[in-house]
Amino acid sequence: MNIYPADKIQEWDQFTMEHEPISSLDLMERASTVFTEWFCLHVPPSQTVTVVCGPGNNGGDGLAVARLLNKKGYSSNVLLCQIASPSEDYHAQLKKLPSDIPKTQLHENDPLPDFDSQEIIIDAIFGSGLSRPVTGYWGQLVNAMNASQNIFAIDIPSGIFSTPQAHESAVKACRTLSFQTVKLSFLCPEYEAFIGDWTVKSIGLHPDYPAKTQSTDHYTELSDIHPLLRHRSTFSHKGDYGHGLLYAGSGGMIGASILSGRAALHAGLGLLSMHAIQDAYPILQGQIPEAMIHLDPNSKKITRLHPQSHKFQAIAIGPGIGTDEETVNIVTDLLKETNVPLILDADALNIIASHDLLDHIPKDTILTPHPGEFDRLFGKHTSHCERIKTASQQTQNLQCTIILKGAHTLIAAPDGNRYFNSTGNPGMATGGTGDTLTGILLGLRAQGYSSINTAKIGVFVHGYAGDLALRESAVESVLPTHIIKHLGLAFQEIRNGPSGRSSSPK
Repeated sequence: MNIYPADKIQEWDQFTMEHEPISSLDLMERASTVFTEWFCLHVPPSQTVTVVCGPGNNGGDGLAVARLLNKKGYSSNVLLCQIASPSEDYHAQLKKLPSDIPKTQLHENDPLPDFDSQEIIIDAIFGSGLSRPVTGYWGQLVNAMNASQNIFAIDIPSGIFSTPQAHESAVKACRTLSFQTVKLSFLCPEYEAFIGDWTVKSIGLHPDYPAKTQSTDHYTELSDIHPLLRHRSTFSHKGDYGHGLLYAGSGGMIGASILSGRAALHAGLGLLSMHAIQDAYPILQGQIPEAMIHLDPNSKKITRLHPQSHKFQAIAIGPGIGTDEETVNIVTDLLKETNVPLILDADALNIIASHDLLDHIPKDTILTPHPGEFDRLFGKHTSHCERIKTASQQTQNLQCTIILKGAHTLIAAPDGNRYFNSTGNPGMATGGTGDTLTGILLGLRAQGYSSINTAKIGVFVHGYAGDLALRESAVESVLPTHIIKHLGLAFQEIRNGPSGRSSSPK
C-alpha cells in the first residue's frame, strides 16, 4: 500500500471523479457510508452521537454520516462550526440533513459547549486538508472536545497533519478511520494519543492512480510479501539454501545465541555455523543440534574471527556479544576485511557507534537498531519522526539497508524508498525479540535474497509470527521462543497468499 501526502490524496479523489466517473458529492456519500458502517460496529444505536462539523469536505462527510446514522436509528445532533465559507459539497449535504436532527451553529467567541467524558463525538472539523496548526478559539474547542473519551475521527483527527509536522491543539480520538490508505503520521509513536486505534477502509478510489503516481513511502502487507517468497525445487538440497555464520553470545548472554540460531534455521537456512565462546558449547549442542559450532579460544567473550569467514553466504554479528576491547577488535576486523553480506545488530552497532566505525560499514549491509541504538549511531533525536528522516539520509549515505525497529518497523532503502511494517504487536516488546529477527535475517540473506527483500520478508514474517503467538496468549506473555515456534506457520500462511487477509492475523 502506497502512503501519500494530503495533496496526492486530493489528486486521487480528482482522478477517480474524472476516470470512474463519479461526482464529488457521490464520492463523499460513498466515503460517509463506509465510515457509518464502521462506526456502527463500535457504537450501539442506543447511544446519542454529537457530530462536530467544519465547513469543508470533512464537515460534509460529517453531515452525511449524521444523516445515515439517523436512518439507522441513532439519536444524533450536529454542531456546525462557522470557521469559513462552506464548500459546495458541504452546503449540499447540509440541505439533505433531515429537519429532525438538532443543529447548533457555533461562531468564534461563542461560549464553548460542555462535553463530558462519556459523550460520543464524531470529529469532522478539518480532516486531512488542514494547512496550518489549529489555534485560538477553534483550538479551545478541540481541547474542550477532548474531555470526551469517545471521539471517532473521520479520516484523521482534527489538528493532526497527514505528514508529520508541528501541531498545536488536536483532537484525541479513541478510534480513527482513514480513507483508502494509511497516513504517515499514524506510524509515529508521538501521535498515538491523538490517532487512537486506527483502521484503513477503501472508499473505492480509482485503482489505476497508484500505478501512475510514484510514492517513496509504503505500508507493507501480506500481498506485498507473498510474491517475494521463493519456491523450493523438489530436487534441491541443503547447499541450495545457504550457509550462514552467526557471532552471538558471551558470558551470561548465551540465550541470545540460542534465539538467533534457532530463528535462522526456522527461516529456511540450509546450514548454520555459530562462532561461540567455550562456555556455550554444551548448551548450544543441546539446544541447537542442527548447528555447527566453532569455538572461540576464550570462555567468556568472542575474541577471534572464524578462520573461514569468507566462505559463508551471509554473516550476522551482535546479539549478546558485549563490548569488551577484544570483541571490539573482531567487529572492526570483520567490517574492514569481509566481502560477505553482513547483518549488524545489538552490541555490534554499539561498538560501531562508540568507536566511530560508521565509514567502515560495507555497502549492502543490513543494520537493525532499536531507537536507542539508532541514536547512538546517528545522534540524539527528539522524536521518532526525526529518526525516520535521518534513516532516509543515512541509508543513502552508507548505501546500506537500515531497519529501525519498533511498532510499524521502518525499513529504509538506499534508493530512497521507505517501508513501514504492518505486522507485530506490543507483546513483542521484550528482551530477545530482536535476536530472533537477526536470526531470521541471517537465514534469508544467506539463501540469496537481496538485502532489501531480506529486510521486507524478515520484518514482516517476524511480526506475523508474533501475531500468531498472540492468538494463543496475551500481550503480557508473548516470548521470543513463542515467535520462533510460530515462524513455520507464518511462512506457510504468507506463501499461501492473502486469502482475504490484508496484513496479519490480529
